[in-house]
Amino acid sequence: MNIGATSVGGMINNVKAYASVLMPGVVHMRHTHLDEHKFISGQPETGAEIADDLERICTNFGSENIAACIVEPIAGSTGTLVPPVGYLQRLRELCDKHKILLIFDEVITGWGRTGSAFGAQEFGVTPDIMTMAKATTNGIVPFGVVACKEEIYDAVMDNSPKGAIELFHGYTYSGIPVSVAAALAVQDIFEKEDIFNRAKELAPYFQEGLFSLKDIDVVDNIRGYGMMGGIDIKTDGRPGKAGLATFKHCYDAGVNFKATGDCLIIAPMFICEKKHIDEIIEKLRTGITNYAKSKKN
Repeated sequence: MNIGATSVGGMINNVKAYASVLMPGVVHMRHTHLDEHKFISGQPETGAEIADDLERICTNFGSENIAACIVEPIAGSTGTLVPPVGYLQRLRELCDKHKILLIFDEVITGWGRTGSAFGAQEFGVTPDIMTMAKATTNGIVPFGVVACKEEIYDAVMDNSPKGAIELFHGYTYSGIPVSVAAALAVQDIFEKEDIFNRAKELAPYFQEGLFSLKDIDVVDNIRGYGMMGGIDIKTDGRPGKAGLATFKHCYDAGVNFKATGDCLIIAPMFICEKKHIDEIIEKLRTGITNYAKSKKN
């Protein structure tokens, strides 16, 4: 992650560690993780008004000084924070009102994770710019993508020298043939194997299994949408201690995932069958239960 991404991102420990070199002029809105959002599968019904933070920022700093509003449709690495009903729509309204670009970071939600190709389609909100990566190549080789509205493309190209490279940017690892080949191969698989519909059809079964774990005493909360979910483990002394310990017990039980702080982030592969979802949930139950038992010993 570069300085720009760290500056606009919501990973607090990263911001603290590199505060002295981060970009100026970045203002963060509140997250949408409210205390009342306990054990909700899908979008919470409350909290859309948090989007009005953008209105307040426009009032305080002047909308003419704001280039863009950047959000993940579902905040992934911070614990699968699903947006409240109407939240993203409200951001779109405010961006249109104040002539601010809306950027969706679809690195995690893109390419089927929500059950639609992109979070933008799933939630019915069209951003001005969209970033993609990860599943673009199935995570086999690095490959990043930026898509933008035609009017943005035209604005850049119409003001560029004749014959200029389209949306030119110079990175050492741009346009690597093996990455492009992998991305094209993945697109072919998406289409031939109907991957997005497969994810959408399997999502309810996964969500049901995920929320079946709420009876375990050390589980503090569960959130989920599509083929992604977050399981909060009750904090034990300092943040992250319980999450790491639970991760280790789950790994020993035969299931691997990403743990951020005290949240276990679960995102099954789209080629899973119901029997694989059952296995994942069973091993999660074993690992989390074993962690709970270790606390009593």
